[in-house]
Amino acid sequence: MNTTPALPIEGLEQVYDTLAQAIDQAGADKADLFLVKLALLNAHALADPALFEQHVQAALQDL
Repeated sequence: MNTTPALPIEGLEQVYDTLAQAIDQAGADKADLFLVKLALLNAHALADPALFEQHVQAALQDL
């Protein structure tokens, strides 16, 4: 059972905007490094490697 609270659409839009601005700020040459650091910080906050792996697999869908 997933006990993680769902983020409403407005929250997802805010997260998307923040992420897009941060990627632009990092620049094309540092975007990959920024995304890896962000993923590791979020994995640490999530504190569940299996759930993180599920998120990775979901993000890989339909690329």
